[in-house]
Amino acid sequence: MPDTTEFTEYIEVLGARAHNLKNIDVIIPREKLVVITGLSGSGKSSLAFDTIYAEGQRRYIETFSAYARQFLGGLERPDVDKIDGLSPVIAIEQKTTGKSPRSTVGTITEIYDFLRLLYARGADAYSYNTGEKMVSYTDDQIRELIVEKFDGKRITILAPIIRSRKGHYRELFEQISKQGFLKVRVDGEIKDIESGMKLDRYKTHDIETVIDRMAVDTSAETDTRLANSIKTAMYHGEDVMMVIEQESGEARYYSRNLMCPSSGISYPNPEPNNFSFNSPKGACDYCNGLGVINEINIKKIIPDPKVSIKKGGIVPIGEYKSSWIFKQIEIIGEKFDFKITDPIEKISAEAMEMILNGGKEKFTVSSKTLGVNREYKIDFEGISSFIRNQHDESGSASIKRWAKEFMDEVECPVCHGSRLKKESLYFKVNGQNIAELSAMDISDLAEWFENLNENLSEKQKTIASEIVKEIKARLSFLVDVGLNYLSLNRSSRTLSGGEAQRIRLATQIGSQLVGVLYILDEPSIGLHQRDNEKLIKSLEQLRDIGNSVIVVEHDKDMIERADYVIDIGPAAGRFGGQIVSKGTPAELLQEHTLTAAYLNGEKEIAVPKKRREGNGKTLKLTGATGNNLKNVSIELPLGKLICVTGVSGSGKSTLINETLYPILNAHFFNGVKKPAPYKKIEGLEHIDKVIDIDQSPIGRTPRSNPATYTDVFSEIRSLFTQTPEAMIRGYKPGRFSFNVSGGRCETCEGSGLRVIEMNFLPDVYVECETCQGKRFNRETLEIRYKGKSISDVLDMTVDDAVPFFENIPKIYRKIKTIQDVGLGYITLGQQSTTLSGGEAQRIKLATELSKKDTGNTFYIMDEPTTGLHFEDIRVLMDVINKLVDKGNTVLIIEHNMDVIKLADYIIDIGYEGGKGGGQLVAKGTPEEVTKNKKSYTAHFLKKELS
Repeated sequence: MPDTTEFTEYIEVLGARAHNLKNIDVIIPREKLVVITGLSGSGKSSLAFDTIYAEGQRRYIETFSAYARQFLGGLERPDVDKIDGLSPVIAIEQKTTGKSPRSTVGTITEIYDFLRLLYARGADAYSYNTGEKMVSYTDDQIRELIVEKFDGKRITILAPIIRSRKGHYRELFEQISKQGFLKVRVDGEIKDIESGMKLDRYKTHDIETVIDRMAVDTSAETDTRLANSIKTAMYHGEDVMMVIEQESGEARYYSRNLMCPSSGISYPNPEPNNFSFNSPKGACDYCNGLGVINEINIKKIIPDPKVSIKKGGIVPIGEYKSSWIFKQIEIIGEKFDFKITDPIEKISAEAMEMILNGGKEKFTVSSKTLGVNREYKIDFEGISSFIRNQHDESGSASIKRWAKEFMDEVECPVCHGSRLKKESLYFKVNGQNIAELSAMDISDLAEWFENLNENLSEKQKTIASEIVKEIKARLSFLVDVGLNYLSLNRSSRTLSGGEAQRIRLATQIGSQLVGVLYILDEPSIGLHQRDNEKLIKSLEQLRDIGNSVIVVEHDKDMIERADYVIDIGPAAGRFGGQIVSKGTPAELLQEHTLTAAYLNGEKEIAVPKKRREGNGKTLKLTGATGNNLKNVSIELPLGKLICVTGVSGSGKSTLINETLYPILNAHFFNGVKKPAPYKKIEGLEHIDKVIDIDQSPIGRTPRSNPATYTDVFSEIRSLFTQTPEAMIRGYKPGRFSFNVSGGRCETCEGSGLRVIEMNFLPDVYVECETCQGKRFNRETLEIRYKGKSISDVLDMTVDDAVPFFENIPKIYRKIKTIQDVGLGYITLGQQSTTLSGGEAQRIKLATELSKKDTGNTFYIMDEPTTGLHFEDIRVLMDVINKLVDKGNTVLIIEHNMDVIKLADYIIDIGYEGGKGGGQLVAKGTPEEVTKNKKSYTAHFLKKELS
């Protein structure tokens, strides 16, 4: 049973020991904005997420029945003595919103659901053929319209049966005849139904049943006859009928459903699913509602045409081996006069077309089976065709992933990225279809809805009032958390962790829950200083309606606006895990802690006395127009620290990550990612390589760790093989790997843990009883270097490992750089899945630093200060400055003013986010940029430099 705790005005945590926490006690005031701060690795997340949130989740799960709990993952009790005063907990972490291609900003926030309802109930329909407004009528309205239009004229009333379809229709004519009708209209000509009547089966035909031919007047007799004929025509025409004036031949269509009066095109009466790209009723049939399709990219199949087929020039089939596919290509070679040893670029276009896409011609293949020579006629499918078929038809997820490696996502040519059927796009509210609204920036969409009421009919206003009210509220919350530049059709896969977190925050504000404890992980990440104020106000709004808000944060403004601050330290890893100060921001400033020293000005990241001159060479990118960029041209001075700045959504990532980096990667490493549109690049000869140090994980399984990623583990394993005992036993490096059989513990297969399935209770992870969590078998653990086994070494922190290996240069150099980037607190064997994006990025940086340097490398880093305390930033920037001092160029996309003020050169993109951005606002040294009165960055930078 869950603990029963009486709610008080405090959350009381007693004896917290998760990870590096030192049995701490802390009292957290309820219904306040509380910031937990401290150095990276000091234990902030261990307290907030691994203790408080974990206990909240556990209590929630334990309210379920035993039957329900068996379907849920295991939730261990956090390592804490007691937590009192805990209300329901919601964590808003920095995880991306999933990988589903069907998830968008609109679906996550539920705004798109309200839009679908608005369009199903209040939109006007238009014909995709003529552009006319579609209409639907009752039978009485149709009768009145016919009398009004055709009074005094003779008409023919028809029921459409077949429209533009091939066939001879002999059975259909027999059926119509049996129903008592004598005439039909076939392809515009009225004919008597004759016995055995049929049409040319290979031509398309239009067939209507003639229901009645009559003169129209206002008499009661005509009125009754007309009403009966309408009812009959609607029955046989499935709610559609046609009227032709006999003298002029003018035709009009009438329908109980929506229909174009001129062309007869009809739509079903709309439901919300008709506007859903996740429903067969609304989704584009060609792309299944994804808005994109996968197309083969030949450059991914053949990245280097100078390589021969035999040497692996065709990547999907690899290097030559005795296999059926190479036998077939050799036969094609005989026909087209080439050898598989020839460079691919020397093979004729006709031959390559056959190799890639196959052909109708059959080839003769000789094969010796059981001593008898046999000949076979075979089709060659083509490598591109094979990949496409595997992607489209294979039931295996791994095969589909393999095939996708050779494809690009391109816009669907049918729906042009809207994801919807053609008919759905011809329903409009105030002249806009639902896809056009979804493509607007949220700020523009909010303005559109503000002005909507004055353009609606009274009926539409009545229908739309409540729906529009909900949409406007949700849009305003997104604007308030700094996401005004996003659009509803933006795929959730393309959102950064910070954007995804702020969308969840906006959704929670919209839900108006009360009495909840919210825990957030650095919500200010990715936000420009200008937008920070809005974010803080949103958190205060959550607090003010009666919720408790705990934020793990390093942002100075956030700390100063908090009601209560908890500072964890004094250092990272095993030297952290203690409460070094707690209280109001004013009380914190009086403490003698590292955080207080940076907040009260005792310590600071100093502005350099002199900016670097660089090497006088430049890299020039001209005419970038991707996404919202408006023909941007930039000149990057080499040998300097460059910062690209600008408000969120202004186009920084498009300019650097989607344009510049793919250009450089293609030039130096044959990268296949297509850059966003640009005119030209100049100055490539001045650099010798590009390295993008991003925040993607260093490994996707728990078996990956800092030691394996940096390759220092290979050196450590080799070192262990050189110990006397290992040499006597003949142990090779593989003996000291936990990924292969031989030296690892086979009971747990080198993981150190075993999973015990508890059926209706959560799975329990227990230490492997064979190896006691050490991953290796007894014989391997007997080998020791300086008294430590291979398992002991993996459990060492980097700070401990540096002096331990100081006499082994190959190992020392690699782990020292990990320490230099501020990661001394992590262990060499720490699972990569437990590392944050910022930690993963710094491990990549350390790996690059440990390599031999040419002095002409161009480094790109996207927000490297993510998750860093002021002191961590100082340490990191010292390392980056050393890279630049060696002659390299480092380009950083950054919002943090402590980094921006250190730059030698700034490129500021703006002026706003979304369509209001994409322009070069300012460039030059920080001092030069501060003189620009239109730059938001300049406004905040001026305060830092003063």
